[in-house]
Amino acid sequence: MGVYAYKGIDARGKAVKGSRDADSAKALRTVLKRDGILATEILEQSEAAKKAARDIDLGRLFRRVTPMDVAISTRQLAVLLRAGVPLVEALSALIEQLDHPELKAAFTDTRNQVNEGSTLADALKAHPKIFLTLYVNMVAAGEASGTLEEVLGRLAEFLDDQTRLQSKVRGAMAYPVVMAVVVVLILFLMMSVVVPKVTAIFENFNQTLPWYTRLLISVSDIFSDYWWLIAALIGGGIYWFRRWKATEQGRKKWDIFLLEVPLFGPLLIMVAVARFARTLATLLSSGVPVLTAMDITRNVLDNTELKRVVEEARASVREGEGIAKPLRQAGRFPPMVTHMIAVGERSGQLEEMLIHVADSYDQQIEVRVGAMTSILEPLMIVFMGVVVGGIAFAILMPLLQLNEMIQ
Repeated sequence: MGVYAYKGIDARGKAVKGSRDADSAKALRTVLKRDGILATEILEQSEAAKKAARDIDLGRLFRRVTPMDVAISTRQLAVLLRAGVPLVEALSALIEQLDHPELKAAFTDTRNQVNEGSTLADALKAHPKIFLTLYVNMVAAGEASGTLEEVLGRLAEFLDDQTRLQSKVRGAMAYPVVMAVVVVLILFLMMSVVVPKVTAIFENFNQTLPWYTRLLISVSDIFSDYWWLIAALIGGGIYWFRRWKATEQGRKKWDIFLLEVPLFGPLLIMVAVARFARTLATLLSSGVPVLTAMDITRNVLDNTELKRVVEEARASVREGEGIAKPLRQAGRFPPMVTHMIAVGERSGQLEEMLIHVADSYDQQIEVRVGAMTSILEPLMIVFMGVVVGGIAFAILMPLLQLNEMIQ
């Protein structure tokens, strides 16, 4: 007996689809006919999964599976398991209501493997781009401890928290980047198009122009005559920077530089601390061994310097020491964080302390992002006003002088 996916039309003319166990496709067609369903397509589950994978190749180019998609699916699966629905049946119910084709194909393949005797964690491991190592290890711990539905609930909350955190940070970074791009484009347009046309009237002047007007005309001439060279230099600089940052030494120096940049550096550290604390707390509370949890947490961090610090802490734990001491000695984590971790280790409440740290830093990130946005907005406006005002001043002053001479 195998599992078959089918599509058909019921007695009311409505399109239906699903999957059932049957001895053969012919037998399933007979069963469906008895239930009032005219089957239009019947495929073995493996063939249906391959077909679904082919169908999503184009869709994958336009929409990837996001952590929020995975979080919603995980929460739905947890609800079904808490209600006492068997795992295979819960996966089938989840698949029927999924809209994202790639996520649907992944869960379909997962259900097939579970139906054939595989564990849920091993089945999820076959889709590393959708279900990260952290996700798979937590599911494995939940299966081993018999608390899978609780672990899935924690996973959904964790993914929600991470998505909110990333949205806050991206929102803070997006505004200054967009404003900087707009300023550069406006300046380039003014220097290469507007200023040359306006300053052309100065060619008939018989007196020396002010130094700032001559400087403006020189800069404008450079933009007009050598814009292609400027564009090539900028493109080459970006290419060289990306090549340099791709090297181990370059990435290390760049990550250290980011942590020390005023205004943005402290924010990046806050984000890393919140992610570190919440990830480690979620893994430990789900029953993942501490060394495995530290390794997964290290890989969650984006900064190589902070990864090095966590790896040193992991080595310290392997030798029988605690987590707090190497984190404090490295000097990258705030003293409050290392102190709370030390208290948690001594009291046996490390998970609770890490959650407190994550919640505290999430709040601080929200406050810092709001403060940064409120500071950067007027600064960018003032900068733009000064630049445009300077250009206008350099153009208008010679015209005013000419007018005075004529009078």
